[in-house]
Amino acid sequence: MMKSAAKPILLAAALGIAATAQAQTPGVDMKGTVGYVIDQRGYVAKSGAGLCWRTGYWTPAMAIAECDPDLVKKEEPKAAPAAAPAAQEQKPAAPAPKPAAQKVTMAADALFDFDKAVLRPEGRAKLDKLVDDMKGIKLEVVIAVGHADRIGSDKYNQKLSERRAAAVKDYLVSKGIEANRIYAEGKGEKQPVTGDKCKNMGKEHRSNKKLVECLQPDRRVEIEVIGTQEAK
Repeated sequence: MMKSAAKPILLAAALGIAATAQAQTPGVDMKGTVGYVIDQRGYVAKSGAGLCWRTGYWTPAMAIAECDPDLVKKEEPKAAPAAAPAAQEQKPAAPAPKPAAQKVTMAADALFDFDKAVLRPEGRAKLDKLVDDMKGIKLEVVIAVGHADRIGSDKYNQKLSERRAAAVKDYLVSKGIEANRIYAEGKGEKQPVTGDKCKNMGKEHRSNKKLVECLQPDRRVEIEVIGTQEAK
């Protein structure tokens, strides 16, 4: 992708899909331009398959071993830079803007009925708002991740979280977002946010209304939108 004079802007919808981010040293060129998408914690954003997301500013010279080991060259001894004449002092170039990431998590129950993966009218309205907010944005990637609570089997909850993430992706595609710009995956019950809050609440069954209500925060979909807006 060609480098453009763009300032970063991040839009995030409260809908859920978590992006995994592991690397801590993004590729940066001499002007401070970042070649990989960075999330809100300062890490390189990765897909579930461990692939890094490149920004529109990326060039092979900005490759890092974490993401593109085949393109990384071994460092060679650098000669000491010649001192510039005092009369020709140069101001350091301002670093180019970089995309950043933020996300807002929302309960899956705001998008789907309990134990379902069909978008409710309220859920479609929330996605419509997201699409509207994305107008005029040069989109890098949308990352959607579905989650489930611990009630039921691991296999069932994994499938449910995947179906919910896929439903969000399909709806965004139906609204004109390119499918290859949307990454969707399910995490099942592997990443609960309730911790020990819901222990010792009786039988692990959907008929246990107290437990179902307590585990509601674990039933979520996280959507992260990363992109840049052309400078006016």
